[in-house]
Amino acid sequence: MKSTFDLMRVWAAITGLFLAICYFGAMYLGVKVSPMLPMLISAIGGFEMVLYGQDLWLRRRQPNG
Repeated sequence: MKSTFDLMRVWAAITGLFLAICYFGAMYLGVKVSPMLPMLISAIGGFEMVLYGQDLWLRRRQPNG
């Protein structure tokens, strides 16, 4: 069973991908985009990258076997 924190990470990833698709779609269509949108996308991406690095670090510290 997934923890609440794991589910939050999934929703953050889905939200970040959706916002990135909206951003590039708006750029393609020539719609003016708020400057806050790229900052929000990068904040969500940074959150995911930090948690991914933390997972790698914790997995590395566990004993093998």
